[in-house]
Amino acid sequence: MTTPPPSDDSAPVTPVDEVPGGTDLAEAAPGDVAPVRKRRRGVRILWWTLGSIVVVLIAAVVGVLVWSQLGVMAAEPDPLASVRADPAITITDHPEGIVLAPAEGESTVGLVYIPGAKVDPWAYAAKMSGVVADDDITVVITKPWLNLAFFDLRPLSTFTSLAPGIDTWIVGGHSLGGVKACQLAPDADALVLFASYCANDLSRSGLPVLSIAGSEDGLSTPEKIADARHLLPADAQLIEIPGAGHASFGNYGPQPGDGDPTISDAEMTDVLTALVGGFATSVAP
Repeated sequence: MTTPPPSDDSAPVTPVDEVPGGTDLAEAAPGDVAPVRKRRRGVRILWWTLGSIVVVLIAAVVGVLVWSQLGVMAAEPDPLASVRADPAITITDHPEGIVLAPAEGESTVGLVYIPGAKVDPWAYAAKMSGVVADDDITVVITKPWLNLAFFDLRPLSTFTSLAPGIDTWIVGGHSLGGVKACQLAPDADALVLFASYCANDLSRSGLPVLSIAGSEDGLSTPEKIADARHLLPADAQLIEIPGAGHASFGNYGPQPGDGDPTISDAEMTDVLTALVGGFATSVAP
């Protein structure tokens, strides 16, 4: 007896790839298969590229976060302790900033002070203490995001709201903080630059401006400040303090790249008090 051949249903089925539209690659013409393979290769390359970009961005963000927290220049303890012990000054510590206010009476003029890059905001309390105690000016020292004013996108009102009742607001800053102060200046009544200069044009703003430099500053040198003079109004006051370095504007110790100051901390505080106090009087209504 002859065994019948197996039926078609029992024949093994060999899987095949399909191209979009339901066409088997085995049945497709060679000209149809090549574009499909190119598309698949292109998709793989696209995903690899996007993944690489994401990894680079994450690494950059992490790097900035780590860098911003390393090497922050801390406030020197003794000058800060003297401010805390001064009965003429009240200190209020907020998440947004530090408020130094006269213990008696009410201020009509306030100064929003923006710290330099990676400098502890408390490092400026002692240098601004005379302005508060002697001239009844309320000073709000901001706490920049990531210790870098460049990354701080908050408006001036974030800091002025910490001291309600002030009629006239001056914005100022040290070094990179001064660059940020220039950006916020259109919302203020006046601008003070401490060893700094503007990157934006305020020449037609009509703002009263006081720019204070140090003769021994090795970072924001008097020459750099003079080169940016055209960005300030024509009647801006430029004052150079003999013997002052970049770090003389705060109390955080020596700073790499700075010159050697010859002015004492006490003398520097007195000079800043006289300059800022006199300027505030001139801009107050």
